[in-house]
Amino acid sequence: MTDSRTLSAATERISLAIVEAIADAEGVDPAALDPPLGAVVDPIAIDRLFGDSTVVERLTFSYRGYRVTVDADGEVRVE
Repeated sequence: MTDSRTLSAATERISLAIVEAIADAEGVDPAALDPPLGAVVDPIAIDRLFGDSTVVERLTFSYRGYRVTVDADGEVRVE
């Protein structure tokens, strides 16, 4: 299953979009995700990488058995 969302970094934190996409894929509340995103990657660092001045073009990592990809345009894909 692939869940994809595109957002504006000015209106939503990328880390929050990642948590919501995983929760949507699993059909659970974002607060129910265990381990939390912060146990796997640094959410503050991700938000900074994709903030007002994007530092990277793409970031891919694994979380809860999913492949999470974040693109510079704000698209978050969960596969």
